[in-house]
Amino acid sequence: MKEFFGIGGYTREAEGFLSWQHLLFVTSLMAIMVTLAVLLGLRNTNKDQETKNKILIISAILIDAIEIFKIVMISIATGDPMRWKLELPLFLCSIQLIAIPLAAFSKGRLKGAALDFVFIFGLLGAVMGTYGAGNNYSVYPVLSIDNVASGITHSISGFASLYIAISGMISMKKKDMPITFAILSLFCIAAYAANVIIGYNYMFLMRGDGTPYDIFYNLVGGNQVLYPMIVVGLFLLYIAGFYGVYYLCAKRKIKNQ
Repeated sequence: MKEFFGIGGYTREAEGFLSWQHLLFVTSLMAIMVTLAVLLGLRNTNKDQETKNKILIISAILIDAIEIFKIVMISIATGDPMRWKLELPLFLCSIQLIAIPLAAFSKGRLKGAALDFVFIFGLLGAVMGTYGAGNNYSVYPVLSIDNVASGITHSISGFASLYIAISGMISMKKKDMPITFAILSLFCIAAYAANVIIGYNYMFLMRGDGTPYDIFYNLVGGNQVLYPMIVVGLFLLYIAGFYGVYYLCAKRKIKNQ
């Protein structure tokens, strides 16, 4: 357990990004995530909204509890009580620490927009934060608190996204689109401010750090104006594209009925 929590530092070498250990571990998580989302989503498809929402409430509590536990244990292991500064929910994936509780506990248009946000980014975050997490798996052993807790929380994000879709909780109302854009924009502003103040790399707005964002970072030669603009632009473009594909599929479905 001392080695798992990295108390005193890990003595094991990291197996490496895209190693078979990395791929086996995250694929196992993805299989569990999809299976639970399909089973619970289909079971609750015809249930009332309150019943459907109970699964989101459980997801919200679990994702935040696991993340808090991880931060506490890493702070103890590193002996750094200020570690939380590097664990703020300001990555695209970790926004779900706030978005899923919003979707579970809020009401009205805010709930609808939060459901949309989780639906749109949850699965993307799950894949990027597991298969694409070169910043984690190239540094920490696969079976460590850093990667296990991160893998589970990212899987919960993906689960929530799939569950919302399968159970029929999707909102995707055009009038809620500005709120969805606003949620992301506010987080981007907060992430950039935090990066400048504490010198970190939330939302990968400063550099790619071994993730696919390195492609764009290298493309503009690390320009500190163009690079974050491209990253934010990609986020907003993804939202617009997701809405566009959703409405196109919905329109075709209605036409075929």
